[in-house]
Amino acid sequence: MSSAHLSLEALAASGRSSEKLSLTSLQSKMKCDPEGYEAELGLVHGQFNSSLELFEQQAALSFASISGVAADPAVAKDLGDRATFLAHVAPFYPGRLAEFPGRLAEFLRSSARSLPSGLRCTVTQALILLVNRKMIDMRDTLALFMELQTLGDRALRKLAFLHVVHGIRKMNQKHKNEATNRSLQNVLFSLLQQEEETKAKQSLIMLCELHRRKVWFDDRTANAICTACFHPASRIMIAALSFLLDYEKIEDDSDSDASSSDDELSHQSPHVTLSKEAAYKAHHKGTAASKKKKKAKLQRAIRSMKRKQRLSSENSSSNYYSPLNHLKDAQGFAEKLFSRLQTCNERFEVKMMMLKVVARTVGLHHLILLNFYPFLQKYVQPHQRDVTTLLAAAVQACHDMVPPDAVEPLFKQIVNQFVHDRSRPEAIAVGINVVREICLRMPLLMNEDLLQDLVLYKKSHEKAISAAARSLISLFRELCPSMLVKKDRGRPSDPTARPKAYGEVSVASAVPGVELLQNNEDDEDDDSIGSDEEDIDAEDSDDGGSVGIDNSVSCGSDDENATSDDEETHASTDDNECGDESLEGDSVHGEDSSSAEDLDEVSSDEVDEDEDEDDDEDAKADCGDDSEEINAAETSLRALKKLAETKLSQPPSDSADGILSNEDFQRIKQLKAKKEAKVALTKHGLLGKGVETKSAFKVPSSDQLSFKRVDPAKLEAHVKQKLSKEERLALVKAGREERGKYQARAAIKQKKTGGSSNKQKEHRKVMPKAAKRAKVHRSRQEKKRKQGRSVTQVELTMLHDMGISLPI
Repeated sequence: MSSAHLSLEALAASGRSSEKLSLTSLQSKMKCDPEGYEAELGLVHGQFNSSLELFEQQAALSFASISGVAADPAVAKDLGDRATFLAHVAPFYPGRLAEFPGRLAEFLRSSARSLPSGLRCTVTQALILLVNRKMIDMRDTLALFMELQTLGDRALRKLAFLHVVHGIRKMNQKHKNEATNRSLQNVLFSLLQQEEETKAKQSLIMLCELHRRKVWFDDRTANAICTACFHPASRIMIAALSFLLDYEKIEDDSDSDASSSDDELSHQSPHVTLSKEAAYKAHHKGTAASKKKKKAKLQRAIRSMKRKQRLSSENSSSNYYSPLNHLKDAQGFAEKLFSRLQTCNERFEVKMMMLKVVARTVGLHHLILLNFYPFLQKYVQPHQRDVTTLLAAAVQACHDMVPPDAVEPLFKQIVNQFVHDRSRPEAIAVGINVVREICLRMPLLMNEDLLQDLVLYKKSHEKAISAAARSLISLFRELCPSMLVKKDRGRPSDPTARPKAYGEVSVASAVPGVELLQNNEDDEDDDSIGSDEEDIDAEDSDDGGSVGIDNSVSCGSDDENATSDDEETHASTDDNECGDESLEGDSVHGEDSSSAEDLDEVSSDEVDEDEDEDDDEDAKADCGDDSEEINAAETSLRALKKLAETKLSQPPSDSADGILSNEDFQRIKQLKAKKEAKVALTKHGLLGKGVETKSAFKVPSSDQLSFKRVDPAKLEAHVKQKLSKEERLALVKAGREERGKYQARAAIKQKKTGGSSNKQKEHRKVMPKAAKRAKVHRSRQEKKRKQGRSVTQVELTMLHDMGISLPI
C-alpha cells in the first residue's frame, strides 16, 4: 500500500497524525517537501470534503433561517481553514487538487447568499488566491465575482471589486491579450444590458474604473459606457451621465499604468525660453531695489508664459480626451438622448445633466440638431435656476456648421432678456459674456447695430459690465474690425479681416509656423550679405588708398563686383531658387543695364572733369555723390529681388521638395517659443517699447473651440469686493511669513559675524558654586578698596590750600 493511500489508523501508529501539527506549520513543510507530505494532503483534503458535505446538509436542514448555519460556527471555521490551506498548497499538487478550484467556485456560486459573512469572505479569498496562482481562469470566475458584489456584504463587495480591477490591470500590464479582454468585456457588457439594477450598476462601475485607469481604453468600452445613458433604471443613467460629464475632472491614481495611451495623453511640461539679456539685467544691473523689481517682472513673465502654454496644450486635440470622442454613431446618440430628455419626468438636476451631455456631443462632433436650440430658448430667463449652466450648454452646442438662422432666435432672446437698462448688473455682464462666446463660434450672428449698442456698455460704472464690453471689443478687433467704430478699432493685426461665410472652409496650404522658419533664414541671409559687403568695402578702401587710379573707375569696378557677389550668394543659397531667378531674369537684367548706363554716364562726366586740373577736388566730391546714388540703386535692386523671391517661392527655402525634416519642426517650435517669450517680456516691460508685437489675443480655431469645455463660472460676473481692514491685515501678515525680522542695513553691516569674544565666553562659563562665591567676595573687596582710595581732584586742591599734605 502506498503512503498516499494510508488510513487514519496507520498515520496515527506511525506518529504522523496531522493533529500534532497546526495547518500553518504543515503548510510550510509541504511547500518545502511536497512529495513527503502527500499522505497529510490526502487527509486534509478528505476532511475538507467531509466538512463541505456536513455544511451542505446543515444548510439544507436550516434553509428557512435568515442566518443559515450561523448557529454552529465550529463547522464554518473548520471549513474555512481547510479551504485556505488547500488553496495555498494547490500549486504544489496540480494533479491531486485539479478539481478543487472548480468545486470551490461551484460552492460559492450555489450557496453564497446563505453563507455566514466570515466564511463567505474566507472562501472568496481562497478562490482569489487560486485565480492569482492561475489554477483557474479568470474568465470562468468573472461572473461569480460580479454576482458576489451584488450581495449586501460591504467587505465582500470591496474584496471582489478590487480583485477584478487589479487582475485585469495586471493582465494588461506588459501586453494586451485582445481575445481575453474581449471575452471579459462581453461578460460585463451582458450584465450592463440586464434590467436588474444591482448587476448593471456594478458592471458600469467596473467599466468606468477600468476606463479611468486606462486599462480598457478602447472604443468598445467607451461606447458601452455611453449606451448606459439609455438604461431603463434612472440610477444607471445618472451614473453614466455623471461619468461622462466629470471625466475631465478625474485625476489618475498614483498606481495607474504607464501604458502607451497614457504616454500619448500625458501633458508635457511647458517649454519657456527667455533672452539672456533680460535675465542678466534682472540679476546684475541696477540697484538692489531695481533688481528686485526686474526679478519680480521676470517671474511674472515666466508664469504667464507657462500658463498660456499649459492652456494651449490642454486645448489641443492631441491632449484632450473624452469617452464621447469614441461614439460610433454620435448623431444617433444625441438624437436619442434628446428625445428622452423631452419625454422624461426626472428631476431638474437630471435634466440639466442630460442637456449638458447633448450639448457637449453636438459641439464635439459638429452635429446639426436643429430642435435643440428652440428647446433651450424656453429656459433662457435671468430668474431661471442654474441659468449659467444652461447658457454654457447653449454656447457649447454652437459651432460653424450650424446654420445661423437656427441659432438667431436663441441669440436674440439672450440679448433681449439679459442686456437692457432695467436688468441687474450681474445679468448684463452674463449676457454680454455669453454673446461674446457665441460670436466667437458663430460670428455671422452679430450685426453692426447690435454690436455698437453692446459696445456702449464699456462706459458703465459697473466693473463687470465694462470688462465684458471691452472683451467683446477685443474679439471683434480680430474677427471684423470694420464693424466697430473707428475709435474702438485700435490697431488690429488685420484691418481687412472678415468672418468666413457659412460653409466656407479654409484649406491650409503650408505647415503652420513655416513662415517663422523662412523669416529666420532671411535674417541670417541678410546678416551674411551685410558681413560680405563690409568685407568688400574694407578691401576696396585698402586698394583705393594704395593705388593712385581714377576714383570713377574704382567706383564702377566696386559696384560691379558687389552686384556679381550678390548674384552669386543668391544663386548658391538653394537649388530651389533657380526657377525663381529665371522667372525674374528679365527685370533683373533690365535693372542691371540701367545701372550700367548710369555708371557709363558718371565715368564720362568725370573724365571730362579730369581734363581740368584746377577742379580736382570738385571731381572727387561729384564722384562721392554719384557713388552714394549707385549704392542706393543697388539696395533697391536687392529689395526688389527679395520681394520677387518671397512671392514666387511656395515651399520653404531649405527644402527642395517642400518636405520638412524633424530638425525643421524642432526649429519651428523653438521660434514659436521665442516669439511668445518676446510678447510676454514686452507686455511686462522687460523689453524696449520699439519691439513690434502683435495683439496678445488670438482667435482659436473651430476644432480648438469644440474641444474646449465652457465653464459656467467664467460666464458669471466676478467683481473683486473691497476687503475689510481685518482681511487686509491678514493678507499683509501672510505676505510677511517668509520674511525675517526687520533690521536696518547699518545694523546688519555692523553686526559681528565672527565668533564670540572672551568676555562673552566668560559670561557663559560654567563655574562651581564655591568659585562663584569667591569671585563675588573678591569683587566686593576690590570695590571697598577703591572707594577708600578714591579722592577727587577738588578735595586735593582744598587740602593743599589749607596747608595739609597727604602722605604718598
